[in-house]
Amino acid sequence: MVRETALYDQLGVAPTASEAELKKAYRKLALQLHPDKNPDAGDKFKEVSHAYEVLSDPEKRQLYDQFGEEGLSGGGMGGGMGGMDPQDLFSQLFGGGGGFFGGGGGRGGRPQGPRKGKDLVHRIKVSLEDLYKGKTSKLALQKHVLCGKCKGKGGKEGAVKTCQSCRGQGVKVVLRQLGPMVQQIQQACTDCNGEGEIINAKDRCKECNGKKIVNERKVLEVHIDRGMKEGQTITFAGEADQAPGTEPGDVVIVIEEKPHDIFKRKGDDLFAEVEIDLLTALAGGQFSLRHLDDRAILCTIHPGEVIKPGSVKVIPGQGMPSYRHHELGDLVVQINVNFPDSLDPAALAPLESILPPRPELPTYPKEVHVDEVDMVDASERRTKSGMGAGGFSDDAMDTDEEGGAGPQVQCQNQ
Repeated sequence: MVRETALYDQLGVAPTASEAELKKAYRKLALQLHPDKNPDAGDKFKEVSHAYEVLSDPEKRQLYDQFGEEGLSGGGMGGGMGGMDPQDLFSQLFGGGGGFFGGGGGRGGRPQGPRKGKDLVHRIKVSLEDLYKGKTSKLALQKHVLCGKCKGKGGKEGAVKTCQSCRGQGVKVVLRQLGPMVQQIQQACTDCNGEGEIINAKDRCKECNGKKIVNERKVLEVHIDRGMKEGQTITFAGEADQAPGTEPGDVVIVIEEKPHDIFKRKGDDLFAEVEIDLLTALAGGQFSLRHLDDRAILCTIHPGEVIKPGSVKVIPGQGMPSYRHHELGDLVVQINVNFPDSLDPAALAPLESILPPRPELPTYPKEVHVDEVDMVDASERRTKSGMGAGGFSDDAMDTDEEGGAGPQVQCQNQ
């Protein structure tokens, strides 16, 4: 005795109908109600497809007979019109993947074909020099390919059988009673070890041992184009693992830029820091910089141009090439000046006439006493506020922010 007969009524069969009777009834109704032939019967087509999807599955049919539609929804099967797409169910039963009347343009049909396997993503670290000049590298991969001896069948012709226990799905649905509800749990089929097929040991392919695939070493030539950037990808279509009934995925190479000792990249511009001596900064001269393509660029500071510490200059057209078009960006250079530790006092007289005059000292009222003091290097003495060889310490700055006495230079009285 079944609890409900609505799904049987939609197919026009009795609750005792066999699997063959169910299929025959569905085929007849589906041909009449398919949207390509009967556009106004779309809802009815979905209903009969849903009914056949449930009743053609022994597990679902048992659940429906015992608990009705409520049992399907409560057991996680998705009641109502959930489940497989009616068009997919129709295509599975009738074959083909095009329109209803043969071919590929049907309004209700869907193209059928093997599902695509997973893409294989591989990251490679590339130096800034190689991104500037371009490079071709070889990448060796281990991949699965269909066994050539059995052509991906796993055994000799006719040796591979569909597992009857799971109907080739590789999984079984186990019903578990939880009070008034029924829970359905999917687990791997133990008869076929989740493979959906059974091959007798004696009939298995000796090359792949029935696994249908073997390992193969594949060498890919990866072309790094000039101007490529961090995160860009290079795709080798269909070069990922092969599997029976599956379209191979792609091998995707992801570019990772290595840090450089001198240059930093921002878009198509390069940034670098250089250090020059004080004489070059004041009187002019030249400095050189080794570029990314084994060139050296020679930069001139013209006499009379004073370079202040931290000055930023731009060298047009010496940056990175843009991707594809290879138009060159700029090179941005920050110039640091290396001051001498000391000078000979006897040689300073000419500077008095060359450099701008010293600014005048401020004047103070007569009642203000002025002490003349000498300074010592901070590395030779630590102040009470904590400043030493490292300059202004974090502790000293924190004290100042909290309202205490800020960092003060300790001077030695004469």
